[in-house]
Amino acid sequence: MFAPSLSAARVRALTLAMASVGLMSPALANPTLADVQRQLDELRAQYDARIQALEAQLKAAQARAAQPGQSTAQALEAPADGAAPSPAPATPPATFARKARQAADNSFNPQVSLILSGVYTNLQRDPESWSIGGFQPGGEEIGPGERGLSLAESELVLSANIDPWFYGKATLAVTGDSEIEVEEAFVQTRALPDGTTVKAGRFYSGLGYLNEQHPHTWDFVDAPVVYQAMLGGQFKQDGVQGRWVLPTDQFVQLGLELGRGNGFPGTERNRNAAGALTLTAHTGGDIGISHSWRAGASWLQTSAQGREWQDTNLDGDTVRNSFTGKSRIWALDGVWKWAPNGNATRTNFKLQGEYFRRKETGNVNYALNDDGVSANSDAYRSAQSGWYVQGVYQFMPRWRVGLRHEQLDSGTVNYGGNGAFLSNPDHQPKRTSAMVDWSLSEFSRWRLQYNQDQVRLGGIKDNQIFLQYIMSLGAHGAHAF
Repeated sequence: MFAPSLSAARVRALTLAMASVGLMSPALANPTLADVQRQLDELRAQYDARIQALEAQLKAAQARAAQPGQSTAQALEAPADGAAPSPAPATPPATFARKARQAADNSFNPQVSLILSGVYTNLQRDPESWSIGGFQPGGEEIGPGERGLSLAESELVLSANIDPWFYGKATLAVTGDSEIEVEEAFVQTRALPDGTTVKAGRFYSGLGYLNEQHPHTWDFVDAPVVYQAMLGGQFKQDGVQGRWVLPTDQFVQLGLELGRGNGFPGTERNRNAAGALTLTAHTGGDIGISHSWRAGASWLQTSAQGREWQDTNLDGDTVRNSFTGKSRIWALDGVWKWAPNGNATRTNFKLQGEYFRRKETGNVNYALNDDGVSANSDAYRSAQSGWYVQGVYQFMPRWRVGLRHEQLDSGTVNYGGNGAFLSNPDHQPKRTSAMVDWSLSEFSRWRLQYNQDQVRLGGIKDNQIFLQYIMSLGAHGAHAF
């Protein structure tokens, strides 16, 4: 089956080659049909002989490779006992063996990539006064960042197929303060049947849409405010994730995660049982050749043990409180992409949005002293929500513009007996962002962004400007939809 197709291709190529030679050589300027046929037959015989010799060497090498202690590269380079002498030059099999040896050697080397990022930040107001009014703050990845020039988070990514059954990946984040954090480090199955995969280690949760993506893939400099208020930036955990893609024409993916639950809104706990449970369901598909979409729903339950935050009481004093109880989050997400005739290289458009709702029930300890003893403790209950919607349009190659609007609702907060000390503001933090970015290549991007931030209590405006660069070095895998 293989030889006839090669022979046809070779005949066409040889005919063209001989015709070219004929044009240059006076002796063959006017060859007869018999001469052309004879030369074709000779060349065909030579190539057939070469192919037969290579096939014989390959079979012999495969047989030797099956012997213990013999590597594939060694088997390919060793002479074939009893093999017919090859009339072909030594270069093709040597080249083949060298490439095979290189592939075998590289199979043990992971892909390495480095993401470099920096930002210039111009803030109208002191970032130390920034807070999301009406929400308990949490996490370290919230706020607009520092004023002036600063080194943003750099990512070192290592990944490789471990064997036919497992894939491994580690992402180390180096902060501008020279701290190293393990963002992700997990192994994932490659060969489970029926569209199932299992991931174990530390990973970004599949909650919502943006949570699973690394910051350098975001369309804006910062995470939406609803992510900062509900998840402390992004929710990741140590645990196990299982996913199942249903065998249907329509893309349907179900997911389940069991984790330690030590990330905000949860806290570290000294227990054997899992601290967080996440359920996800996503579906999507194509509409024609120019449109694609994905929509989903997620649910997260975790618990906090003494989650502390600073607040200002009704007398204007700064106090330290803590929350112990359960936190449940519902999330809806959707994204729609358009690319003319399925080709996104020149123009494309992406519209995405997410809605989060969080309920917390438990107990609040008011005004902790240095020994952790509170002045008062009582029941706590809250229901809060937030959303964002954004659109990004690439109007010509390398250039994109984007607009994002987001809003939170402080909802209902019942402090119980602590209501005599703590305020319960009715506040709707909001922010609008506009950006333009330019990608000189697929490895470098410059972005200018403006935020009109009104998340502080009283709707105080903060005009924010960011200039960011993102550079990618080395091999980097494709990003998720």
